[in-house]
Amino acid sequence: MTTNSTTKKPAMAESAMDGTESAPAHPARKAAADPDVVGPALPAGADPVAVTLAHHHTIDGTDYPPGAKLLVSPDYAHRLRGQGYATQS
Repeated sequence: MTTNSTTKKPAMAESAMDGTESAPAHPARKAAADPDVVGPALPAGADPVAVTLAHHHTIDGTDYPPGAKLLVSPDYAHRLRGQGYATQS
């Protein structure tokens, strides 16, 4: 007598079998609003810096188009400019 060495897969739930379950492939993104400060939190005593995006960028699940003006922490502004996402002005 031979034995099967493969393991049996667990049974699927009924809703998964009938095709009614539909999970999104990516989480829903929010439309860009006028937030106070986006990105990492401001360090204590630091003032936010205004930056203008040069390219499309997503921060914390929110899409920002090129030309969007944002308030960010000074460190984050430096990183965005260094990576080419914000204008150098």
